[in-house]
Amino acid sequence: MTFQCCGLIPVYNHPDAIAGVVQGVLAAGLPVILVDDGSAAICRDVLVKLAAGDERIHLHQLPHNLGKGGAVKAGLRVARDLGYSHALQIDADGQHDARDIPSLLAFGRRHPTAIISGHPDYDDSVPALRYYSRYLTHVWVWINTLSLRIRDSMCGFRVYPVVPCCQLLESGFTGDHMDFDTEVLVKWQWAGGEILQLPVRVCYPTDGVSHFRGWQDNWLITRMHTRLFFGMLVRLPGLLSRRLSFGNRQGRIGW
Repeated sequence: MTFQCCGLIPVYNHPDAIAGVVQGVLAAGLPVILVDDGSAAICRDVLVKLAAGDERIHLHQLPHNLGKGGAVKAGLRVARDLGYSHALQIDADGQHDARDIPSLLAFGRRHPTAIISGHPDYDDSVPALRYYSRYLTHVWVWINTLSLRIRDSMCGFRVYPVVPCCQLLESGFTGDHMDFDTEVLVKWQWAGGEILQLPVRVCYPTDGVSHFRGWQDNWLITRMHTRLFFGMLVRLPGLLSRRLSFGNRQGRIGW
């Protein structure tokens, strides 16, 4: 697979941080697709100016807010239509360190059919509640994949192979909000896709804005885990067979 990658940044009301994130992606040698997820005028104006001032930036404006997952899915379709083979997703709030982009890209070039996902290495800015609550999702992912191979499914700093990911997304439902990052990895693994992870630096966030919606997003994540659990039960014989086959190739039975 030819490796031609763009940066993909879903944006919803991060007017203060977005210019720095864009410059970090451009400095890594990637053109940028900005997906404006129905931002307010102050952020929308910043995005328009960024795109107008640099031909390497493509601005795709959604008519209303879809949620992070909806914006990423829209951006992947734009990347496909523009002819990119891969897209590097990075959050707009500046929590991801652009200095890690070359490592993700190098991994992507070596493994072009895999999703390359960051495994967060947090600094002291991470809220304790968010840090420890992630482990509940980790446990459910391990249950729903019958595997420990996905160490972290919530990090939105990753490289997608565009065409197969679009095919996966068009084949069934995935969430449009904070549930997307986890759900797409589980369904990718169910489909036999490879997921490789490497450490990335994470801080919280440069502009002090989080769009995690408390009860709403926790409810959507709970519904997602329920969907995935019943989906795992349907696929249980195949997942067990794959698990045993992998264990035998490794000279052992287990996770």
